[in-house]
Amino acid sequence: MSKKTSVPAENAATPPSVAVPSPHAKAPANAALNAEQKIELYRKMVRIRRFEERCLPVYNQGKIGGFLHLYIGQEAVAVGACSLMGKDDHVITVYRDHGHAIAVGMDTRALMAELYGKVTGCSKGKGGSMHYFAPDLNYWGGHGIVGGQIPLGTGLAYAVKYKGLKGAAMAFMGDGAVNQGAVHEAYNLAALWDLPVLFVIENNRYSMGTSQERSSAGQLGKRAEAYDMDWYQCGGHDIYEVRATLDEALQRAREQHKPAVVEIDTYRYRGHSVADPDKTYRDRKEIEDYRNTKDPIQLFQNQLLHEKVLTEALIAEIDAAARAEAERAVEFSEASPFPTADDIQKDVYWETDQPQRTSEGRIFFNSVK
Repeated sequence: MSKKTSVPAENAATPPSVAVPSPHAKAPANAALNAEQKIELYRKMVRIRRFEERCLPVYNQGKIGGFLHLYIGQEAVAVGACSLMGKDDHVITVYRDHGHAIAVGMDTRALMAELYGKVTGCSKGKGGSMHYFAPDLNYWGGHGIVGGQIPLGTGLAYAVKYKGLKGAAMAFMGDGAVNQGAVHEAYNLAALWDLPVLFVIENNRYSMGTSQERSSAGQLGKRAEAYDMDWYQCGGHDIYEVRATLDEALQRAREQHKPAVVEIDTYRYRGHSVADPDKTYRDRKEIEDYRNTKDPIQLFQNQLLHEKVLTEALIAEIDAAARAEAERAVEFSEASPFPTADDIQKDVYWETDQPQRTSEGRIFFNSVK
Protein backbone atom coordinates (compact mmCIF):
# COMPACT_ATOMS: atom_id res chain seq x y z
CA MET A 1 0.00 0.00 0.00
CA SER A 2 1.51 3.36 -0.99
CA LYS A 3 2.10 6.12 1.49
CA LYS A 4 -0.73 8.65 1.48
CA THR A 5 -0.30 12.40 1.24
CA SER A 6 -2.18 13.15 4.44
CA VAL A 7 -2.16 10.80 7.41
CA PRO A 8 -4.35 12.03 10.29
CA ALA A 9 -2.17 13.64 12.94
CA GLU A 10 -3.61 11.48 15.71
CA ASN A 11 -2.87 8.40 13.61
CA ALA A 12 0.33 6.37 13.51
CA ALA A 13 2.47 6.54 10.39
CA THR A 14 1.40 3.14 9.11
CA PRO A 15 -1.85 3.22 7.10
CA PRO A 16 -4.60 0.92 8.39
CA SER A 17 -4.32 -2.63 7.15
CA VAL A 18 -8.08 -3.21 7.06
CA ALA A 19 -9.06 -4.25 3.56
CA VAL A 20 -10.80 -1.96 1.11
CA PRO A 21 -13.32 -1.73 -0.32
CA SER A 22 -15.76 -1.57 2.57
CA PRO A 23 -18.31 -4.40 2.54
CA HIS A 24 -20.96 -1.76 3.28
CA ALA A 25 -20.25 0.44 0.28
CA LYS A 26 -23.20 -1.01 -1.65
CA ALA A 27 -25.76 -0.57 1.13
CA PRO A 28 -28.65 1.59 -0.15
CA ALA A 29 -27.71 4.62 1.94
CA ASN A 30 -24.16 4.57 0.57
CA ALA A 31 -24.83 3.50 -2.99
CA ALA A 32 -27.06 6.58 -3.33
CA LEU A 33 -24.19 8.97 -2.53
CA ASN A 34 -22.57 10.91 -5.33
CA ALA A 35 -18.89 11.87 -5.36
CA GLU A 36 -19.48 15.34 -3.91
CA GLN A 37 -21.47 13.93 -1.00
CA LYS A 38 -18.77 11.38 -0.22
CA ILE A 39 -16.12 14.08 -0.25
CA GLU A 40 -18.25 16.18 2.11
CA LEU A 41 -18.46 13.28 4.57
CA TYR A 42 -14.68 12.96 4.48
CA ARG A 43 -14.25 16.73 4.78
CA LYS A 44 -16.40 16.88 7.92
CA MET A 45 -14.46 14.08 9.56
CA VAL A 46 -11.16 15.87 8.89
CA ARG A 47 -12.63 19.19 10.11
CA ILE A 48 -13.66 17.57 13.39
CA ARG A 49 -10.21 16.12 13.98
CA ARG A 50 -8.36 19.33 13.17
CA PHE A 51 -10.73 21.33 15.36
CA GLU A 52 -10.22 18.96 18.28
CA GLU A 53 -6.46 18.92 17.83
CA ARG A 54 -6.40 22.72 17.85
CA CYS A 55 -8.46 22.79 21.06
CA LEU A 56 -5.81 20.87 22.99
CA PRO A 57 -3.00 23.49 23.06
CA VAL A 58 -5.56 26.22 23.77
CA TYR A 59 -6.74 24.26 26.79
CA ASN A 60 -3.19 23.67 27.94
CA GLN A 61 -2.58 27.44 27.73
CA GLY A 62 -5.38 27.93 30.26
CA LYS A 63 -7.69 29.68 27.82
CA ILE A 64 -10.43 27.04 28.09
CA GLY A 65 -12.01 26.58 31.49
CA GLY A 66 -13.68 23.50 32.89
CA PHE A 67 -13.38 20.14 31.16
CA LEU A 68 -12.60 19.31 27.54
CA HIS A 69 -13.82 15.98 26.15
CA LEU A 70 -12.21 15.39 22.77
CA TYR A 71 -13.90 13.34 20.03
CA ILE A 72 -10.71 12.23 18.27
CA GLY A 73 -11.13 8.66 16.99
CA GLN A 74 -14.93 8.68 16.90
CA GLU A 75 -15.49 11.00 13.92
CA ALA A 76 -17.23 8.45 11.70
CA VAL A 77 -20.04 7.98 14.22
CA ALA A 78 -21.23 11.58 14.43
CA VAL A 79 -20.70 12.33 10.74
CA GLY A 80 -22.28 9.08 9.58
CA ALA A 81 -25.34 9.44 11.81
CA CYS A 82 -25.98 13.15 11.27
CA SER A 83 -25.56 12.84 7.51
CA LEU A 84 -28.80 10.84 7.48
CA MET A 85 -30.91 13.53 9.16
CA GLY A 86 -34.06 14.80 7.51
CA LYS A 87 -35.85 18.05 8.31
CA ASP A 88 -37.86 16.48 11.15
CA ASP A 89 -35.02 14.48 12.69
CA HIS A 90 -33.33 15.61 15.88
CA VAL A 91 -30.05 14.99 17.69
CA ILE A 92 -29.19 15.24 21.37
CA THR A 93 -25.97 14.05 22.90
CA VAL A 94 -23.68 13.90 25.88
CA TYR A 95 -20.80 16.20 26.92
CA ARG A 96 -18.45 14.82 24.21
CA ASP A 97 -20.42 16.94 21.78
CA HIS A 98 -18.00 18.79 19.49
CA GLY A 99 -18.11 16.18 16.73
CA HIS A 100 -21.90 16.12 16.54
CA ALA A 101 -22.02 19.93 16.49
CA ILE A 102 -19.71 20.13 13.48
CA ALA A 103 -21.52 17.21 11.83
CA VAL A 104 -24.89 19.02 11.90
CA GLY A 105 -23.34 22.17 10.45
CA MET A 106 -22.51 24.49 13.34
CA ASP A 107 -19.96 27.26 12.75
CA THR A 108 -16.60 26.30 14.27
CA ARG A 109 -15.90 29.92 15.19
CA ALA A 110 -18.90 29.96 17.51
CA LEU A 111 -17.90 26.55 18.86
CA MET A 112 -14.36 27.63 19.70
CA ALA A 113 -15.60 30.90 21.18
CA GLU A 114 -17.86 28.91 23.48
CA LEU A 115 -14.83 27.01 24.74
CA TYR A 116 -13.17 30.35 25.46
CA GLY A 117 -16.25 31.50 27.37
CA LYS A 118 -16.77 34.38 24.95
CA VAL A 119 -20.10 36.08 24.27
CA THR A 120 -19.84 35.14 20.56
CA GLY A 121 -20.01 31.45 21.49
CA CYS A 122 -22.95 29.30 20.47
CA SER A 123 -24.25 29.44 24.06
CA LYS A 124 -23.01 33.00 24.61
CA GLY A 125 -20.06 31.80 26.64
CA LYS A 126 -22.21 30.34 29.41
CA GLY A 127 -22.14 26.66 28.49
CA GLY A 128 -18.58 25.81 27.59
CA SER A 129 -17.38 22.57 26.07
CA MET A 130 -20.23 20.39 27.30
CA HIS A 131 -23.14 22.60 26.26
CA TYR A 132 -23.21 23.31 22.55
CA PHE A 133 -26.69 24.02 21.16
CA ALA A 134 -28.22 24.82 17.76
CA PRO A 135 -32.05 24.55 17.88
CA ASP A 136 -32.21 25.88 14.30
CA LEU A 137 -30.32 22.75 13.22
CA ASN A 138 -32.39 20.40 15.42
CA TYR A 139 -29.35 19.96 17.65
CA TRP A 140 -30.25 20.01 21.33
CA GLY A 141 -26.89 19.70 23.11
CA GLY A 142 -24.43 18.82 24.75
CA HIS A 143 -25.37 17.72 28.35
CA GLY A 144 -23.04 17.38 31.30
CA ILE A 145 -25.11 14.95 33.38
CA VAL A 146 -24.34 11.34 32.50
CA GLY A 147 -27.48 9.90 30.89
CA GLY A 148 -29.47 13.07 31.56
CA GLN A 149 -30.00 13.74 27.85
CA ILE A 150 -31.70 10.40 27.20
CA PRO A 151 -35.11 11.27 28.72
CA LEU A 152 -34.90 14.59 26.86
CA GLY A 153 -34.25 12.76 23.59
CA THR A 154 -37.27 10.60 24.33
CA GLY A 155 -39.26 13.80 24.77
CA LEU A 156 -38.09 15.04 21.38
CA ALA A 157 -39.38 11.82 19.85
CA TYR A 158 -42.69 12.26 21.69
CA ALA A 159 -43.03 15.74 20.17
CA VAL A 160 -42.30 14.41 16.67
CA LYS A 161 -45.03 11.80 17.01
CA TYR A 162 -47.48 14.17 18.71
CA LYS A 163 -47.15 16.64 15.84
CA GLY A 164 -47.67 13.91 13.26
CA LEU A 165 -44.26 14.44 11.67
CA LYS A 166 -42.24 11.85 9.82
CA GLY A 167 -39.05 12.10 11.80
CA ALA A 168 -37.05 10.59 14.62
CA ALA A 169 -34.74 11.58 17.46
CA MET A 170 -31.24 10.21 17.89
CA ALA A 171 -30.21 10.30 21.55
CA PHE A 172 -26.49 9.61 21.89
CA MET A 173 -24.78 8.33 25.02
CA GLY A 174 -21.56 6.69 26.07
CA ASP A 175 -21.24 3.14 27.37
CA GLY A 176 -21.02 4.43 30.94
CA ALA A 177 -24.50 5.97 30.73
CA VAL A 178 -26.26 2.70 30.01
CA ASN A 179 -26.28 1.79 33.72
CA GLN A 180 -28.08 4.99 34.72
CA GLY A 181 -31.64 4.62 35.95
CA ALA A 182 -32.92 7.51 33.83
CA VAL A 183 -31.79 5.67 30.70
CA HIS A 184 -33.91 2.65 31.56
CA GLU A 185 -36.89 4.82 32.44
CA ALA A 186 -36.56 6.35 28.98
CA TYR A 187 -36.30 2.92 27.37
CA ASN A 188 -39.48 1.88 29.14
CA LEU A 189 -41.55 4.90 28.06
CA ALA A 190 -40.25 4.81 24.49
CA ALA A 191 -41.28 1.17 24.18
CA LEU A 192 -44.64 1.68 25.89
CA TRP A 193 -45.59 4.66 23.77
CA ASP A 194 -43.99 3.58 20.47
CA LEU A 195 -41.80 6.64 20.15
CA PRO A 196 -39.52 7.23 17.13
CA VAL A 197 -36.25 7.42 19.07
CA LEU A 198 -32.89 5.75 18.52
CA PHE A 199 -30.80 5.30 21.63
CA VAL A 200 -27.30 5.40 20.16
CA ILE A 201 -24.57 4.01 22.40
CA GLU A 202 -21.11 5.22 21.40
CA ASN A 203 -19.27 2.38 23.10
CA ASN A 204 -15.67 3.53 23.43
CA ARG A 205 -15.05 0.77 26.00
CA TYR A 206 -13.89 2.65 29.07
CA SER A 207 -16.68 4.93 30.32
CA MET A 208 -14.73 7.47 32.35
CA GLY A 209 -11.79 5.22 33.22
CA THR A 210 -13.05 1.71 33.95
CA SER A 211 -13.19 -1.00 31.32
CA GLN A 212 -16.58 -2.24 30.26
CA GLU A 213 -15.65 -5.75 31.37
CA ARG A 214 -15.27 -4.49 34.94
CA SER A 215 -18.31 -2.20 35.02
CA SER A 216 -21.15 -3.54 32.87
CA ALA A 217 -22.61 -7.04 32.70
CA GLY A 218 -23.69 -8.46 29.37
CA GLN A 219 -23.88 -6.85 25.95
CA LEU A 220 -25.06 -3.26 26.21
CA GLY A 221 -27.27 -3.14 23.14
CA LYS A 222 -28.95 -6.42 24.02
CA ARG A 223 -30.56 -4.79 27.04
CA ALA A 224 -33.14 -3.46 24.59
CA GLU A 225 -34.69 -6.92 24.51
CA ALA A 226 -35.94 -6.45 28.08
CA TYR A 227 -38.16 -3.66 26.74
CA ASP A 228 -39.23 -5.49 23.57
CA MET A 229 -37.16 -3.10 21.48
CA ASP A 230 -35.11 -3.97 18.44
CA TRP A 231 -31.38 -3.39 18.64
CA TYR A 232 -28.53 -3.05 16.20
CA GLN A 233 -24.78 -3.24 16.47
CA CYS A 234 -22.06 -1.95 14.14
CA GLY A 235 -18.45 -0.83 13.97
CA GLY A 236 -17.82 2.87 14.37
CA HIS A 237 -14.57 2.94 12.39
CA ASP A 238 -16.28 2.49 9.00
CA ILE A 239 -18.57 5.40 8.14
CA TYR A 240 -20.29 3.29 5.50
CA GLU A 241 -21.21 0.73 8.14
CA VAL A 242 -22.48 3.44 10.48
CA ARG A 243 -24.65 4.90 7.74
CA ALA A 244 -25.97 1.51 6.61
CA THR A 245 -27.00 0.53 10.15
CA LEU A 246 -28.52 3.84 11.19
CA ASP A 247 -30.33 4.27 7.87
CA GLU A 248 -32.23 1.05 8.50
CA ALA A 249 -32.99 1.98 12.11
CA LEU A 250 -34.06 5.53 11.22
CA GLN A 251 -36.38 4.40 8.44
CA ARG A 252 -38.06 1.99 10.84
CA ALA A 253 -38.43 4.71 13.48
CA ARG A 254 -39.91 7.20 11.02
CA GLU A 255 -42.27 4.78 9.31
CA GLN A 256 -43.43 2.70 12.28
CA HIS A 257 -42.79 5.01 15.26
CA LYS A 258 -40.71 2.28 16.85
CA PRO A 259 -37.74 2.88 19.15
CA ALA A 260 -34.48 0.95 18.98
CA VAL A 261 -31.05 0.77 20.56
CA VAL A 262 -27.99 1.08 18.33
CA GLU A 263 -24.67 0.06 19.87
CA ILE A 264 -21.67 1.38 17.95
CA ASP A 265 -18.23 0.01 18.75
CA THR A 266 -15.81 2.94 18.66
CA TYR A 267 -12.70 4.24 20.39
CA ARG A 268 -11.34 7.49 21.80
CA TYR A 269 -7.64 8.16 21.38
CA ARG A 270 -7.46 10.67 24.20
CA GLY A 271 -8.50 10.36 27.83
CA HIS A 272 -12.05 10.73 29.07
CA SER A 273 -11.22 14.44 29.29
CA VAL A 274 -7.98 16.32 28.86
CA ALA A 275 -7.71 16.34 32.65
CA ASP A 276 -7.61 12.52 32.58
CA PRO A 277 -3.98 11.30 32.50
CA ASP A 278 -5.07 8.10 30.74
CA LYS A 279 -2.04 6.20 32.03
CA THR A 280 -3.57 3.71 34.42
CA TYR A 281 -6.49 1.91 32.81
CA ARG A 282 -5.38 0.96 29.29
CA ASP A 283 -2.23 -0.07 27.51
CA ARG A 284 -0.66 2.43 25.15
CA LYS A 285 -0.17 -0.40 22.64
CA GLU A 286 -3.94 -0.88 22.50
CA ILE A 287 -4.37 2.71 21.36
CA GLU A 288 -1.66 2.38 18.73
CA ASP A 289 -3.12 -0.88 17.44
CA TYR A 290 -6.50 0.77 16.91
CA ARG A 291 -4.92 3.76 15.19
CA ASN A 292 -2.94 1.49 12.89
CA THR A 293 -5.87 -0.70 11.86
CA LYS A 294 -9.13 1.19 12.41
CA ASP A 295 -8.55 4.92 12.23
CA PRO A 296 -11.88 6.12 10.75
CA ILE A 297 -10.47 8.98 8.70
CA GLN A 298 -7.64 6.96 7.22
CA LEU A 299 -9.99 4.09 6.41
CA PHE A 300 -12.44 6.34 4.61
CA GLN A 301 -9.59 8.08 2.83
CA ASN A 302 -8.35 4.70 1.58
CA GLN A 303 -11.89 3.77 0.56
CA LEU A 304 -12.41 6.95 -1.46
CA LEU A 305 -9.02 6.61 -3.11
CA HIS A 306 -10.05 3.09 -4.09
CA GLU A 307 -13.28 4.50 -5.53
CA LYS A 308 -11.28 7.20 -7.33
CA VAL A 309 -13.35 9.87 -5.61
CA LEU A 310 -10.39 11.37 -3.74
CA THR A 311 -7.01 12.31 -5.15
CA GLU A 312 -3.75 12.99 -3.35
CA ALA A 313 -4.07 16.68 -4.22
CA LEU A 314 -7.62 16.91 -2.89
CA ILE A 315 -6.64 15.15 0.35
CA ALA A 316 -3.94 17.75 0.94
CA GLU A 317 -6.33 20.58 0.04
CA ILE A 318 -9.01 19.37 2.47
CA ASP A 319 -6.49 18.94 5.25
CA ALA A 320 -5.02 22.40 4.75
CA ALA A 321 -8.47 23.98 4.69
CA ALA A 322 -9.46 22.20 7.92
CA ARG A 323 -6.30 23.40 9.67
CA ALA A 324 -6.90 26.95 8.46
CA GLU A 325 -10.52 26.83 9.60
CA ALA A 326 -9.48 25.73 13.08
CA GLU A 327 -6.90 28.52 13.22
CA ARG A 328 -9.50 31.10 12.18
CA ALA A 329 -11.76 29.84 14.95
CA VAL A 330 -8.99 30.48 17.48
CA GLU A 331 -8.33 33.96 16.08
CA PHE A 332 -12.05 34.77 16.21
CA SER A 333 -12.25 33.59 19.80
CA GLU A 334 -9.17 35.53 20.88
CA ALA A 335 -10.67 38.72 19.43
CA SER A 336 -14.16 38.20 20.89
CA PRO A 337 -15.28 39.86 24.13
CA PHE A 338 -16.27 38.10 27.32
CA PRO A 339 -19.85 38.42 28.58
CA THR A 340 -20.48 41.42 30.80
CA ALA A 341 -21.65 41.33 34.40
CA ASP A 342 -25.12 42.31 33.20
CA ASP A 343 -25.26 39.21 31.01
CA ILE A 344 -25.48 36.96 34.05
CA GLN A 345 -29.23 37.50 34.29
CA LYS A 346 -29.88 36.99 30.58
CA ASP A 347 -30.95 33.70 28.99
CA VAL A 348 -31.79 32.19 32.38
CA TYR A 349 -35.57 32.18 32.12
CA TRP A 350 -37.65 32.37 28.97
CA GLU A 351 -39.46 35.46 30.25
CA THR A 352 -36.30 37.52 30.62
CA ASP A 353 -35.57 37.41 26.90
CA GLN A 354 -39.06 38.20 25.64
CA PRO A 355 -40.51 41.66 24.90
CA GLN A 356 -43.15 41.20 27.59
CA ARG A 357 -42.51 39.39 30.84
CA THR A 358 -45.38 37.07 31.72
CA SER A 359 -44.21 35.69 35.04
CA GLU A 360 -46.40 36.70 37.96
CA GLY A 361 -43.67 36.03 40.50
CA ARG A 362 -40.16 37.33 40.92
CA ILE A 363 -37.65 35.76 38.56
CA PHE A 364 -34.47 37.06 40.17
CA PHE A 365 -33.94 37.76 43.85
CA ASN A 366 -31.44 40.59 44.03
CA SER A 367 -29.94 41.40 47.38
CA VAL A 368 -30.73 44.83 48.79
CA LYS A 369 -27.84 46.72 50.32
